[in-house]
Amino acid sequence: MTSLNGKVALITGAASGLGKAIAELYAQHGASVAIADINQDAADKVAAEINAAGGKALGVAMDVTSEDAVDAGTDKVVAAFGRLDILISNAGVQIINPIEQFAFADWKKMLAIHLDGGFLTTRAALRHMYLGNGTGQSRGGIVIYMGSVHSHEASKLKAPYVAAKHGLLGLARTLAKEGAAHNVRSHVICPGFVRTPLVEKQIPEQAKELGISEAEVIKNVMLKDTVDGVFTTVEDIAQTALYLATFPSAALTGQSIVVSHGWYMQ
Repeated sequence: MTSLNGKVALITGAASGLGKAIAELYAQHGASVAIADINQDAADKVAAEINAAGGKALGVAMDVTSEDAVDAGTDKVVAAFGRLDILISNAGVQIINPIEQFAFADWKKMLAIHLDGGFLTTRAALRHMYLGNGTGQSRGGIVIYMGSVHSHEASKLKAPYVAAKHGLLGLARTLAKEGAAHNVRSHVICPGFVRTPLVEKQIPEQAKELGISEAEVIKNVMLKDTVDGVFTTVEDIAQTALYLATFPSAALTGQSIVVSHGWYMQ
């Protein structure tokens, strides 16, 4: 079994969906996991489930748009577990509207969570990953951003989401160059549509906005560019995150991996 024994992972948006699946899989492979979420009770619940299953987890309240909350939450994780090896920047929301109807407040909210949150959590993590390990080298680490096929493609009604997810590619690529001297590498996972609560919420919203049925949204919008008409699963994404966290070198640093049943082939 691939091992993360002795590693500590901080995962944002980990009380549900993709973040929760990654946290559970990492814990099964030996990592201590910090369940960071804006909802403390939800984070604590997932941490308790992981601990009850024999893993090691800690719930952390974290609003990824707040500099103080991110810095304090990250420091809490290091105080509890003694180190930080892996950051999964996963927290996200979705708001859909055509550009001409998009409220500026909603635009700013989307970029704050997806892109500012990626920056703030990265900066907080690097302050620990860049520390010396006692041998003249940095401790190092791995930063994985949850991008999307929309890091490469665009869809109607999702301007700020697409803009933010494109921005994560730039952040990851810059980190790959800056982090190399400190043994830090970066990656972006780019899922297709996964039936998380975030996506389930979009189906009726898009049906109403586009004037079509929910079945048509699934078939003709979400899955129309896949090769087989199949949703990507949370397990697919969790396994990809495990692969990247255990890859033995920096050969993949700065790269994105599209996990989408053939939608957008690089």
